[in-house]
Amino acid sequence: MIRRRNMLAGLGAGLTLSACEKIGSTAPAQKLLSSTDRFTLAAQRLVTDRAALAPEYSEAEMSPIFRANGSREPASPEWQAHRANGFRTWRLAVRGLVARPLNLSLPTLMAMPRRVQITKHDCVEGWSAIGKWHGVPLKLVLDRAGVSDRARYVLFRCADAIRGVPYYESIDMVEALHPQTILAYGMNGQMLPTAHGAPLRLRTERQLGYKHAKYVMAIEVIDSFKDIAGGKGGYWEDVSGYEWWAGI
Repeated sequence: MIRRRNMLAGLGAGLTLSACEKIGSTAPAQKLLSSTDRFTLAAQRLVTDRAALAPEYSEAEMSPIFRANGSREPASPEWQAHRANGFRTWRLAVRGLVARPLNLSLPTLMAMPRRVQITKHDCVEGWSAIGKWHGVPLKLVLDRAGVSDRARYVLFRCADAIRGVPYYESIDMVEALHPQTILAYGMNGQMLPTAHGAPLRLRTERQLGYKHAKYVMAIEVIDSFKDIAGGKGGYWEDVSGYEWWAGI
């Protein structure tokens, strides 16, 4: 099976990329991405173990420089106020198709069982970096909330906006419950830096970088995203034709 990142590279050196913005912006590229995306998702779900792990690395293999993808700092007054007080009043809202809606502080999340993983981030711009992440498995948060049997997706609402549009992204329940899908509050042995999504970001290690939502403020458990924003499941999917499935 041809990996998605290799297919993207084959779209041509003439595509100029900036902050993961432009790939797939032409009609031929969108058609190719769409057909390949459907095949990749179906094929991966059929032939791979749903719990198959993304590769993990040693500390010696970590990248000396890890670029920040997407936004570098939200302009949102709410987020700015949270940062000014050290995120003491910040809360992660968990809502939607759950039995127990939650509002979790950063100390509460940090007190939950922690996972540490050293993984590679692959961006559609063509660069990769290996970093060390620590945080709480998303599954533990969802278990605490009590997810409905109707749940199909988990939606992440973020503090940053691009071109005035609030960022959002979504993953299916297979990825949401995967052991390497974590809500990371730390990177490379320190608290998460601003440029990398403080105070909380998604790490979904079997997908491309644009799925790894930063500055997460709220999680919604849903059965469909067709009526949310542009209806395609994420910011870049809506505005630039990125496919919702971004498996690697």
